[in-house]
Amino acid sequence: QVQLVESGGGLAQAGGSLSVSCAASGRTFSSYVMAWFRQAPGKEREYVAGITWVGRTDYADSVKGRFTISRDNAKYTVSLQMNSLKPEDTALYYCAADRRLAFSSSISTFRSDYAYWGQGTQVTVSS
Repeated sequence: QVQLVESGGGLAQAGGSLSVSCAASGRTFSSYVMAWFRQAPGKEREYVAGITWVGRTDYADSVKGRFTISRDNAKYTVSLQMNSLKPEDTALYYCAADRRLAFSSSISTFRSDYAYWGQGTQVTVSS
């Protein structure tokens, strides 16, 4: 069983920066693909970024070049640094773990492939 707890986020102006972090429980954390998703009011939850156990990363086109995902396996954490924020980045941001295959090099963008989710943390960007 994996428990995920997000923190960070908050309010920023357009063009500003914020970061969100996710603390995971469970000694097998380091073998999972981890990802961030987000959900804006009235919209579907969408993939933002993912990272493999060795640090290979992937990003949605909408955030590429502005967001950076990272992980610290020793501390059981995964983070998302968000720069050049836009009002359309406003959403509830969720941390997720894909435990289908340990030490996978493939990052799924489908939320159905992620078995564990945090409770979400709010990011609001004003124009």
